[in-house]
Amino acid sequence: MTIYQALVLGVLQGLAEFLPISSSAHLSLAPWLFGWADPGLAFDVALHLGTLAAVLWYFRSEWIALARAGVSIVRRGAVQTDEERRVIFLIVATIPGAIGGLLLEDYAETIFRTPALTAGALIVMGGLLWAADRFAANDRPLGRMSWRDALVIGLAQIAALVPGVSRSGSTMTAGRALRFDRQSAAIFSFLMSMPITAAAAVLKVPEAVQESGVSAPLVVGVLAAGISSWLAIAVLLRYLSRHSFGVFALYRLTLGLVVFATLYVRARG
Repeated sequence: MTIYQALVLGVLQGLAEFLPISSSAHLSLAPWLFGWADPGLAFDVALHLGTLAAVLWYFRSEWIALARAGVSIVRRGAVQTDEERRVIFLIVATIPGAIGGLLLEDYAETIFRTPALTAGALIVMGGLLWAADRFAANDRPLGRMSWRDALVIGLAQIAALVPGVSRSGSTMTAGRALRFDRQSAAIFSFLMSMPITAAAAVLKVPEAVQESGVSAPLVVGVLAAGISSWLAIAVLLRYLSRHSFGVFALYRLTLGLVVFATLYVRARG
């Protein structure tokens, strides 16, 4: 892999991880469209070090408050404050994705990465995102979340093992379907990305380092992912304060159709 390819993949990972357009789809489709060698799932997960650093830094004050709340829960043995309840909700939301990742890991590395399946997932999830955002009320702030809401959003995250579904897309869609306002749905999606991203990095980054070492392309990719992730979070939260998810649904539809068209042209050629 060249430094340029790693830079492109890092930027794609960073932007698409937090925008509801599927980072896994972009990372699997980019080599296929450009004729590059597939860097593999281990490299893709290594890029998550950059996105992990971005979400930790951007929400640093929230993480400090949540850490203190977690300590309070352990000491007191009870949940009382909003921050303490949010800790519980994040744990509840993380469990389904963790179980799904362990059970479906082999599929995620093989058959789930086919271009046709990715294109179909982009289109279907785009339609669901648009429908949830268009027809669900926009009247629930994050402070009104229940453990059942957290569980539903966590279950939605399992679908993101299929490239094209999008972890942020599936969780934000579930959040909007539950009537959370757009920014609240996005913020909870961002926060719940940290535990599962950190776990995936711990499991897969050593594999990526073993394959290629701490190479220049790997370092460039991780840095690019971190910078573009921070930008994506900042821009999306500001954008959602005034606009809907419609533009992202349209982008997903367009990209899915482009992939299907490319498959058709290559099959005829």
